[in-house]
Amino acid sequence: MNKDMLLTVDRRKPEPLWHQAEKAIRERIEAGEWPPGTQIPAEDKLCEWLGVSRITIRHALRNLESIDLLRREHGRGTFVRNASVVAGPRGLTSFTTEMAAIGLKVGSRLLSQEIVPANAAIAAALGIEEGDDVVRIRRLRLGNGDPIGVQSAHLRFDRVPGLIEQDLSEGSLYQHLERLYGIKPIEATETYRVGPAGAEDAALLGVVEGSPSFIVERITVDARGPFETTLSVMRGDRYEIRSVLRA
Repeated sequence: MNKDMLLTVDRRKPEPLWHQAEKAIRERIEAGEWPPGTQIPAEDKLCEWLGVSRITIRHALRNLESIDLLRREHGRGTFVRNASVVAGPRGLTSFTTEMAAIGLKVGSRLLSQEIVPANAAIAAALGIEEGDDVVRIRRLRLGNGDPIGVQSAHLRFDRVPGLIEQDLSEGSLYQHLERLYGIKPIEATETYRVGPAGAEDAALLGVVEGSPSFIVERITVDARGPFETTLSVMRGDRYEIRSVLRA
């Protein structure tokens, strides 16, 4: 890294030093000199190049971390963050709505839509008998053109007659369900765990088989009861969960 290419701070300016340092670092990121995944120079190097104190640099780095441009890894350093989906407190929304709300261009690739028999877990989630027909819709979900997750939704066949013939390649599944069947979700239960990406999902997500992933199980209900259960495998480096805890 050529330090002459870095902006420097000017103590004659009324602008705070930490803000000038933040702008200098951010410019390098936005110019592509430090692409996503790159480890930026250590704090002492940044102090030397910018001519500011460690406190000033830490203030700048904290601000850049708070707007998701950087991430700190304990014992390793500070890295330019990959574009990621941050899931925090939210209402009951579809993936499409959730992505749009955080400014990502939503994309989806329909992998399959078919009728399959419900296994024991799906039957229990939907309140049907094992072996009953369900509609399975499998999609690759994208944010700004990059793969984020693989979602497999299972819906009660008796609630969505004819769905299998519909074009579900575009738009929100919940919008289709409301338009076609008057189904409006009112509550969902989600369970998160960390697990390895299987070979098929890993290939779709562009990661190595066995890479850590968020496994998200969701059961969604409307006024008549559970109508959908979804299993999502989300890229661990592009999906986060953030909660705010208050006393």
